[in-house]
Amino acid sequence: MMTVLSFAVFAGTFAASAYAIVATVAPRFDRVIGALRGQPQPNAHPLAALVRAEQRIAVRRWAAERRPAPTNRMRAAA
Repeated sequence: MMTVLSFAVFAGTFAASAYAIVATVAPRFDRVIGALRGQPQPNAHPLAALVRAEQRIAVRRWAAERRPAPTNRMRAAA
């Protein structure tokens, strides 16, 4: 009975791991095969994507900074 249970547990974990690998690799299978063959990717601009990501981070940091309250109060005349 323990043999059957252990087989079921290990078969289930194997199936889950195989599904995870297939689900992540299958959408980019053509790119994986191209990389294994040594073919360069068309329109590959990783540095441009990195620059855009860094700019988004900088804008978010700038937007998150505290600013002093505006001084639109009416001032009393002397």
